[in-house]
Amino acid sequence: MTTVDGTRVFLLPDLGEGLTEAEIVEWRVAVGDNVTVDQSVVEVETAKAVVDVPCPYAGRVVALHGVAGETRPVGQPLITIAPADGGDESAGQATYREQERAGSGNILIGYGTGHGAAGRRRRRPRLAVAPEPPATPGSSPPYTATPMPVPTPVPGSAVPGSASASGGGVALVISPIVRRLAREHGVDPATLRGTGPGGVVRRADVEAALATPAPRLAPVPEGTEPTATGGAANSAGDGNLVIPLTGVRKAIADKLSRSRREIPEVTIWVDADATALVETRRAINAATPDTPVSLLALLARICLSGLRRFPQLNARVDTEGQRIVQSRGVHLGIAAQTDRGLLVPVLRDAQSLTTRELAAALAETTAAARAGTLPPARLTGGTFTLNNYGVFGVDGSTPIINHPEAALLGVGRIVDKPWVVDGQLAVRKVTQLSLTFDHRVCDGGVAGGFLRHVADCVEQPALLVANV
Repeated sequence: MTTVDGTRVFLLPDLGEGLTEAEIVEWRVAVGDNVTVDQSVVEVETAKAVVDVPCPYAGRVVALHGVAGETRPVGQPLITIAPADGGDESAGQATYREQERAGSGNILIGYGTGHGAAGRRRRRPRLAVAPEPPATPGSSPPYTATPMPVPTPVPGSAVPGSASASGGGVALVISPIVRRLAREHGVDPATLRGTGPGGVVRRADVEAALATPAPRLAPVPEGTEPTATGGAANSAGDGNLVIPLTGVRKAIADKLSRSRREIPEVTIWVDADATALVETRRAINAATPDTPVSLLALLARICLSGLRRFPQLNARVDTEGQRIVQSRGVHLGIAAQTDRGLLVPVLRDAQSLTTRELAAALAETTAAARAGTLPPARLTGGTFTLNNYGVFGVDGSTPIINHPEAALLGVGRIVDKPWVVDGQLAVRKVTQLSLTFDHRVCDGGVAGGFLRHVADCVEQPALLVANV
């Protein structure tokens, strides 16, 4: 959007996957800064991920629309950019055109064109803008903002520029994620030494405090107000810890609740002797140690083999159209536990990958999911999910299907157990496999056939060769 004075207003872009709003986590720029095309200007948190948003315009920042912690709807003003020289409109437009030729100037689901990484800069704590007053009919959008001091101290810290009542320092906290982490674990940011620019308290500072045994502030109970020393006056008296259901946690809750409401799910399971699978992996990695293959990659390969034989499970139910839609490609979801909750990143067209490519893709994807760097598009669109809950030291589970998929394979821990081999008792490496499926897409024959095929391949990995 270009105004009559030559300034350009960048609106919060469509972040894709049905997302309609985002919470501002941290501004990367301040009023008065010069920005280039596709430079990251703000970090936002959606219901699916924390992402950087690049600006498609070059020039000088004259207004930031929103403060850290505020939720902005898609399509509303995010940042206002004026020509770099601040006055000559024609020169400013020429600057826009020149710099936009260096990048594409396009915004694709909110992530720019990929040229913004080099322009990203970490700065000292800056001035935030005051919230915009509501517009009245016929009025012009407010393209200027009144600066006010920030970062704002969290409960238990002193006002910037003064000493805390408890004798500690000033807690400079920009990110609402850091504030929430500190609050949930009872850490008083005023007692921390911020390692960020200008002494800003970062997530790593809170996590370091949690790892160091030391007296910390107790979690703030429900209905309490912070005191001058960072304690809490319990007005409710019940001592309950209240954790807001927001962001990724809320999205997970909504999706699982919808799955349980809509899908008539059934879980079947079988124990399998995984000794040969473990030995196969060991042999593969001994032959080529530079490109190791994980057990999860082998299990993913087995799932792909099973879905090729039983494509009914690689499907979803279209309730509005009253039909079952079988997917041509297998978009394999991998359940990954992260600090932000259970995420299911997706490997698209996994059936086209070799086992080594699967291993590399799984390692890269799960690492990115835990780091919070996956874009929302990588967290949706799956057609079948593999859940290795054995990493938590459990044998079995009856998981909830990842809506709108039709099935999920769960794998328990692999442990030594007594097992009958050729009529003789032996100690073998045994795992429990469970399949939870949507009974609308198939009956027990298909589901049982798939699970039995998976178990047979776990016990005799050579069977995979017949299906490659």
